[in-house]
Amino acid sequence: MSRILVVEDDTDIADLIAHYLAKSGHHVHRLTSGSAVMPRLRAEPADLVILDLMLPGLNGLLVCQAIRGDAATARIPIIMLTARGEEADRVSGLELGADDYVTKPFSPKELAARVAALLRRVDRGAPAGGIVEYGPIAIDADRHTVTVGGRDVRLTAKEFLLLQYLVQHRGRVLSRDLLLSDVWGYQYTGGTRTVDVHIRRLREKLPMLSDAIETIKQFGYKLADR
Repeated sequence: MSRILVVEDDTDIADLIAHYLAKSGHHVHRLTSGSAVMPRLRAEPADLVILDLMLPGLNGLLVCQAIRGDAATARIPIIMLTARGEEADRVSGLELGADDYVTKPFSPKELAARVAALLRRVDRGAPAGGIVEYGPIAIDADRHTVTVGGRDVRLTAKEFLLLQYLVQHRGRVLSRDLLLSDVWGYQYTGGTRTVDVHIRRLREKLPMLSDAIETIKQFGYKLADR
């Protein structure tokens, strides 16, 4: 049973989400204030956080930033939930480390499916075989960590899975739709922009990938076969 933290100040929406997630077998905790999130996660870690953007106390973007900035919570998957559907808002959330973005109004069944898909991707990890290396980068599937020359590099859950997928399929041209399907695990309705944002974050956190990840214009990406 996965532990899901739902941070939503609209009690009707929170109740609806909790109902569908509980039907799917998850254990749900609810908070209505952004400022209560980090104390709760430190006291009782969650397997995934569903985070509304507009929250009293501390807005969702700042909460997301706080989760990613704490080593104890940095790898918890985050789905942002908000009525603001403009691309700029989606990109802001993704750039701060959100793994997914759902806009209101939404289908609670689709949200539950996205939760399940994200948890599967995190739990699945890399195939058995321990550490996979790509140049100076070492990906440890068992510990879910990435190091460069022995130095830890902090990645979000989705960044880790995307890097892992690219390394496993090095030398192949991968379309954005394929990456969404195989890494995100569902037909993402928010557009392929999320892939571009995550690729950019990987290049920023792992500068040796700046040239290694080739952009295939109007199609996708390819990691050089080294």
